[in-house]
Amino acid sequence: MEEEERWIKVYSASGMVEARIVAGRLETDGIETVLKYDAAGPIYGITVDGLGEVKIMVRRRDLSRALAVLSSPCDEGDLPWHEGDA
Repeated sequence: MEEEERWIKVYSASGMVEARIVAGRLETDGIETVLKYDAAGPIYGITVDGLGEVKIMVRRRDLSRALAVLSSPCDEGDLPWHEGDA
């Protein structure tokens, strides 16, 4: 496997909800993500001592772009809302 195709952690979330929000933000910018976690966290809702940790992984080639996306502030005005959406 080429080095740029390898997956690397870009963010550690404290639970699945936070992880899905962060992954969604990256995916909106066209960055493919994979969530890596211990199965016990989501099953039992455990979020202490690292058990609920979810690692958001991106391809190495996308790392700098992913870090730029995550370091920029997110404002509701940045979201692609359309008039009439609820």
